[in-house]
Amino acid sequence: MDLKTLHDVSGLSDPIERARVLSRLMAEEQGLIAEAAKMRRQAIAEARDSGMSLEEIAARLGVSPGRISQMRKGPAARVPEEPTVREPKVVVRRALPTDPADRGSASLFLAEAERQGVTPDRRMLYVGPEPAGEHVAARLRVEPGAEVIARRKMMTADGIPVRVATSYFRTDLFGGTRLAEPGFVKPSLQAALIALGHTFGRAEESLTARPPTSFEYETLELEPGEWVVHILRTGYSDEDVPVHVLETVCAASRHVFPIGQVSGHDEF
Repeated sequence: MDLKTLHDVSGLSDPIERARVLSRLMAEEQGLIAEAAKMRRQAIAEARDSGMSLEEIAARLGVSPGRISQMRKGPAARVPEEPTVREPKVVVRRALPTDPADRGSASLFLAEAERQGVTPDRRMLYVGPEPAGEHVAARLRVEPGAEVIARRKMMTADGIPVRVATSYFRTDLFGGTRLAEPGFVKPSLQAALIALGHTFGRAEESLTARPPTSFEYETLELEPGEWVVHILRTGYSDEDVPVHVLETVCAASRHVFPIGQVSGHDEF
């Protein structure tokens, strides 16, 4: 599935047919990920049979030997009945609710992580149109499967993947703006939203824990059996318009979540 395919599908006049085709494409995409992972395991097995060590393979692929061991195990080993508890590779903090000073910074993650003594980094994975899943569609008040703008990035701490965060925006509000363009928005996403005439009114956050999808397992380099924490934040304008939906998927064992309280009203 590529951008051209999505654009072609968006031109289908029958909305039910459009939704049906998009559902099929999304299922195929998951199938391709599973097949690619299988082919990768076969390639690693061939390399091992040729006499290469795990360390040599890891060096060639630019990952750790432990990651190569995960790749070789495959899906059957990903969710064991009794997950193995291991010391996390790195631990970062994600405050709930977010400190307004951090939310208004150039990068929430960079601002939080730098105070914690780890070396943060981030890279953009995707910017472009994407069909809205049901949970995002409900927050943005659009129909499920409707095209929205997605901005997906990965965050690392000391070189270790810790989060995948995706910002979603309604195309009727932000299509053709710089929020739909590749790369990071300078000086910040918040500044861009304000420049486009949106004044912050309120926000809602929900938090759930669940097993990872295939994409999340591979991208975050998770341990077998490790879950993710899913945070969905919706920012509304002062006119109660859903302006920004931020979906953050955190590697569960690599995070702690400090809970903020109203000053002077905290209790045991």
